[in-house]
Amino acid sequence: MLMNTPNPSIPGWHAALSLGFARTGERTVLATRRHQGPLVVQKSLHPEGPGICHAVIVHPPGGIAGGDSLDIDVRLEDRAHAVLTTPGATKWYKSQGRVGTQDIALTLGAGAKLDWLPLENIVFEQADAKQNIRVRLGENATVIGWDATLLGRQAAGEQWTQGQWRATFELRDAQDRLLWAEQAVLGADDAQRTGVTGLAGFPVFATLWAVGPACTREFAETLAADLPFQDDLRAGVTCLPGNVLVLRVLGHDMETVRQLMIRHWLALRPVVHGVPAEPLRLWAT
Repeated sequence: MLMNTPNPSIPGWHAALSLGFARTGERTVLATRRHQGPLVVQKSLHPEGPGICHAVIVHPPGGIAGGDSLDIDVRLEDRAHAVLTTPGATKWYKSQGRVGTQDIALTLGAGAKLDWLPLENIVFEQADAKQNIRVRLGENATVIGWDATLLGRQAAGEQWTQGQWRATFELRDAQDRLLWAEQAVLGADDAQRTGVTGLAGFPVFATLWAVGPACTREFAETLAADLPFQDDLRAGVTCLPGNVLVLRVLGHDMETVRQLMIRHWLALRPVVHGVPAEPLRLWAT
């Protein structure tokens, strides 16, 4: 529960970023880039060769406060391949009685490939946070993405005792058919935080999702064989109709969860996208 009342005299910040990636011959380029407010992308790079374009999304304020809204719209034209990440975690600050929001739309053309790899969300004490992710796939497009959340500033010894985290996810195919959708509403005092069918007391939860012809039940079973189920780290994998693979992770430490997600992205990428995988250089800095 939030104890603050809204203060209309404190204006919220709105920031928007629109990116378009195009395939030109054998090269993927960042063809369009528009932004409003403090949300930008650094210079695009091609560390894997001309066919794959890397970009880093930067939000200079470093976090989202109550009343702030961020809109990220990413579009890949046919056969383009883009890799997107962030240089740091998204911090959700104390809300002062107002909701902070982030809306993410990822649209892929026919045969496009996307690696959506932002660093984690950190939900501060008394944050009222809402995140929406919408993914639309073209014919024969493949995508691997993840989303991870830490409740409370663990490094500062903070316990998340007041606040709310809300999140929606929606995945549609080229015919606009819904492949997967879910909604989470989690309050700091919610019984699901400690319930065995919820977070079971873990402050870190993450989801990795992959879509493509290679995401079969048989492949999911090979991944499941090596997933941990320990006191400090738990993971499970599901294969949904439409070749949708979903890996869920619970943990006590974000670094441990992050490394598990990276390890599985490295295993998934050659199978799902058909290209080699190496850890992003940014993750080592």
